[in-house]
Amino acid sequence: MEKGIIGRKLGMTQLFTETGAVVPVTVVEVGPCVVVQKKTEANDGYTAVQLGFEDVREKLVVKPRKGHFDKAQVAYKRVLKEFKLDNADALNIGDIIKADTFETGDKVDVTGISKGKGYQGTIKRLGFHRQPMSHGTSGYHRHQGSMGAATDPSRVMKGKGMPGHMGSEQVTIQNLNVVKVDGENNLIAIKGAVPGPNGGLVVVKSAVKKRS
Repeated sequence: MEKGIIGRKLGMTQLFTETGAVVPVTVVEVGPCVVVQKKTEANDGYTAVQLGFEDVREKLVVKPRKGHFDKAQVAYKRVLKEFKLDNADALNIGDIIKADTFETGDKVDVTGISKGKGYQGTIKRLGFHRQPMSHGTSGYHRHQGSMGAATDPSRVMKGKGMPGHMGSEQVTIQNLNVVKVDGENNLIAIKGAVPGPNGGLVVVKSAVKKRS
């Protein structure tokens, strides 16, 4: 069954299995998310729901979006995301989706914005080797080195790895295990690391490429 929800990464910790094994987990505060809009096959050509996450003051909502929320008669939300859920037909505007939509053992894909690293060189950004530390090398051990041939083709080829901006891009980690679900506090513990800083926005969906 296709599931999905919006949340915020709280941080990493560890849990213990019944056998005493340590499991590193990321705790994500998910939902509660409210259904703000419903897409139907008749009107839109596909079936989906738009979920809203995190209440926000009216002062911070732009007029077009304010009208969107008023039409649905729901509270103003900071984040809106669309999900093609299996049970989209059964959901109605105003319905609440909470953490208990997921169960222990579910496989999920987690999408977030990775930590920004700023402008970085090729060693950190692309895993290039450094240059020799001696034998005539002085002051450019971590520099890029050759960028291509000389006379022919007399240009740098497309796709050549160079220094530049690193991080702060959308990243999806696939096939993570849901280790624990706390429906009362809207928390889920996901095995392993997920993209982004603590407090960063994440989207948790059912895994596309499920592996055991």
